[in-house]
Amino acid sequence: MLRLFTIDSGTLKERTPPENPLAQAVHSDWIDAHDPSDDERAQLQAFLRTALPESDDVEEIESSARYFSNNIGIHVRSLFLAQSEGRHHTSSVAFILQDERLVTLREGALADFRLLRMRTRHGQIKTRSPQELLVVIFEQKVENLADALEDIHRELEDVSYLVLEEIDSDLENAIDQLAKLEDSNGKIRLCLMDTQRSIAFLQRHLRSYPELQEMAREIMRDVDTLMAHTTFLFDKINFLMDSTQGFINIAQNKIIKIFSIAAVVFLPPTLVASIYGMNFQYMPELNLRLGYPGALALMLLAGIAPYWIFKRKGWL
Repeated sequence: MLRLFTIDSGTLKERTPPENPLAQAVHSDWIDAHDPSDDERAQLQAFLRTALPESDDVEEIESSARYFSNNIGIHVRSLFLAQSEGRHHTSSVAFILQDERLVTLREGALADFRLLRMRTRHGQIKTRSPQELLVVIFEQKVENLADALEDIHRELEDVSYLVLEEIDSDLENAIDQLAKLEDSNGKIRLCLMDTQRSIAFLQRHLRSYPELQEMAREIMRDVDTLMAHTTFLFDKINFLMDSTQGFINIAQNKIIKIFSIAAVVFLPPTLVASIYGMNFQYMPELNLRLGYPGALALMLLAGIAPYWIFKRKGWL
């Protein structure tokens, strides 16, 4: 799907979807290609007079493949945070910045672009050029990443209470939650690192726009702050993971301790029973009237004695 946007009096506005979007593309300041069909890709390539990057090209991680400029324009391929089935993942968006327009090529639904369209409908996106619009998109991306980090921090506080304060908590469930939070935090950190590289690249190619340089510096300061916050979250997740595993080990050791004590307590009675279970012809106690109850009393005493000793020494 191709969506067209124009900048009118410093405000971004979305065009009503025409029957032939490419007919109005020449008058558009932003062309957003969301999961374009083969026919739409062909038309857009003909309009831009260049080949659009394929999915494999967009996912390349080398800096030379993600950030470069040529006669077509400035090319930036940046990672955005997405969520599906309760888990975060990353999706790359290809930006082509030209003097007269911005082109984005993306796959899948991204919350950043949904929010951008919603804010556009309410006239909240203030921009004067495609160059400023690109910086505004990255600014909003960082804001959304900050919101995601706040969500992770709140969830981590709940898990922290579950692990450290709640009695008889489900520690295995806590480990599962911590693993998911660690994965999400890692995805956010990856997006922040990618944003650092993207903004640094744009700063080098937008030197003729001093107001955009200041916006870019502000974004970089925000990214540095969020990077430090992800480090803090990693440390807290690792602490809670170690604590959870420690509590699980303590619980398992208590069980092993009970079995060990039970084995020691029942060992003397078992020894007595084994002695009187031997089939020798001459055993003095066999002819005693009180031999049987005496053997039972001896086994009971042999079991109570180790328990009393352990209790006295504080081992129980």
